[in-house]
Amino acid sequence: MTVLNVAFVGSQEFAKSIAKLNDTRDIESYVFKMVQDDEVKVLSLLRPLRHPEKLRPLLSILNVARAGVVEISKVDSSLGEILVAFGCSGIENGHIIIRPADGEWVDPEQVKMIQQQAGLSSWTLHENPLDEHQMRTLLFAELDKLADHSEQRLVIPVDQYFNVKGVGLVAIGYVQSGTVNKHDQLLALPTAESGVTRSLQVMDDDVDIARAGDRVGVAMRDLREAALERGSILVHPDDDGSYSESMNKHVRSRIELIKAPFQQKEIAVGDVIHAAVDLQFVVGRVESIEGNELEVSWDQPLFLRPVSQPRVLINQLDAKMRLLGFSTNLTPLE
Repeated sequence: MTVLNVAFVGSQEFAKSIAKLNDTRDIESYVFKMVQDDEVKVLSLLRPLRHPEKLRPLLSILNVARAGVVEISKVDSSLGEILVAFGCSGIENGHIIIRPADGEWVDPEQVKMIQQQAGLSSWTLHENPLDEHQMRTLLFAELDKLADHSEQRLVIPVDQYFNVKGVGLVAIGYVQSGTVNKHDQLLALPTAESGVTRSLQVMDDDVDIARAGDRVGVAMRDLREAALERGSILVHPDDDGSYSESMNKHVRSRIELIKAPFQQKEIAVGDVIHAAVDLQFVVGRVESIEGNELEVSWDQPLFLRPVSQPRVLINQLDAKMRLLGFSTNLTPLE
């Protein structure tokens, strides 16, 4: 089974025409399965709710998506934030579909200008609406181009966890990289408590292995519920029982910040910022600034992969434009 997670910003009506509604929280997920040459291929659309009121659902889908779809009914400030967020997240494959409301008009040239300035020149702009069959065909083409991250170290950010009668503690999250097997020992960060995988479920099916891209339910043995929280990270332990090969722990970080397009705000010492990566959403305070480098202390540990560090989205929730920028180069100071 191969899965393409798609960050989808658009109408519920369009999402439902492409895939079947599967789950609703602060994010709606929609799933469409196709069998081709005896292989199951899955489109998983992730649609943030309550944006622009809340920024975190948008950041969460950008943390796990490998492609994007933005449906445009009008041009406003929230559209600028959405396109800039996609550009800062580094999602290179995507589609922008112009679909104005009845009796309204959206200027394609204006959208094209914002698209280019937001860093989405590799995306395809569709000036006319697409139907669900066309959209699926385009997304399955993106799925076929995906790089395989299954050979990397295991990283599963947790966004839900609960106890199930007769099963025990279940953690649900997205396999960002690597693979997890039944009976694997896992560490839960930040607590560094360990447990054993007793069973796995992907798309409501019991499986023996889950790979990069899968949304997986991991039933755990010997792990306390208190060892988990939203944003916990599950990894394989190193040979010595630690996790340094999978994650670096950041209590303080040096950040090389790449400012977002259109961002006018100048960050000051003492400012509060938020880092969003791998479903973590961590508050920090700026301690010093030198050029585009910040030193930041975090109110709780931030965990980042030492190899192939993903983009960390840097935000300030009370700013006029909330996305400050991103960094691919955070260095732990402690």
